[in-house]
Amino acid sequence: MRWPLVGAVTAAASIVLLGPAVLAGALDSASARWAGTPPPVLRQPVGLPAGVAGGSPGGSGSEDSTLGAIGPGETTVTYCAHGGMSESLDVHEPTPPPTGAVPAVVYVHGGGWTGGDSSFTPDSLVGQVASTIEARGWVVISINYRLAPRFPWPAQIEDASCAIRFLRANAAALHIDPRHIGAIGDSAGGQIVALLGLAGPAAGFDVGPYADQSSSVQSVVDLYGPSDLTAPDWRRSPVVQAVAPDVFGTTLGPGPSGTPAPAFLKAASPVTYVGWRAPPFLIIQGDEDSVVPPEQSVELADRLRAAGNTPTLVMVHGAQHEFVPATGGSVTPDVNQLAAEAAAFLVQHLGSL
Repeated sequence: MRWPLVGAVTAAASIVLLGPAVLAGALDSASARWAGTPPPVLRQPVGLPAGVAGGSPGGSGSEDSTLGAIGPGETTVTYCAHGGMSESLDVHEPTPPPTGAVPAVVYVHGGGWTGGDSSFTPDSLVGQVASTIEARGWVVISINYRLAPRFPWPAQIEDASCAIRFLRANAAALHIDPRHIGAIGDSAGGQIVALLGLAGPAAGFDVGPYADQSSSVQSVVDLYGPSDLTAPDWRRSPVVQAVAPDVFGTTLGPGPSGTPAPAFLKAASPVTYVGWRAPPFLIIQGDEDSVVPPEQSVELADRLRAAGNTPTLVMVHGAQHEFVPATGGSVTPDVNQLAAEAAAFLVQHLGSL
């Protein structure tokens, strides 16, 4: 399940149409939005030293590992019981299986925090990225997590955080190097992986088992994810505003009559946790997205850059949500090019740690 599409809107003037080029250093237009005192920085370091918080391959967590060695192909396992239920994740091991510890890429699905699952099709952007990663001999993980309205926020990020800790606790069985874990997520999943990259233990999302393991990731691919749930941009997204009360107990953006947004929306916003030592970010956004406003991706990239990081933002020309052509034509870059760029980004940054 993904967000249903509504009529396209014209991208705001602050969005620069950047075409197929990978960007670095072209995001000055939104700086004025963040003048003043920066929010508190709650982050985890990009690298994990060996021997601490899941640093050494095969390190055990606060619960004993129950996994035997995972063979090639797709295997579904359960992880982290929260709220009276255990969630599942799919482990995609390469063929032949790794002989040692290798990097892993974790996919977090979208669906407005209320739907979706861990599956993906081979020809989708995520499916193509997964194929490239597996062909390199690395491991791909795709997670399920609790969904609203039965489980409102922050259940979703709590599950994703626990999934990363679970992977580190079971690194040996999964052939994963716990110091080399990246994440890719689309839409609501983009927000979740951005939080994995930016929010540290002080954010309060690390609840449940494997408490001695880190939930940080070392690179992030954010596909059109919400980044600032307090922004006025959300007034232009009736789709999101319709489901937000089921997830967060309120609509997104400022409060009534321009009053400040609730503190818990700020706490759920990746931009709140931006600091100077963020992991590498690749942010990909459709310039005519009427579900997640394009300003959300610009804002995250601008904040990362202002803090001394070097994010890459790719604005996809002519693209609605999920990179669907806004006018029935084509999008630039196309999905195949975007998938190749996302895979190359993950290989570059996870392979160089």
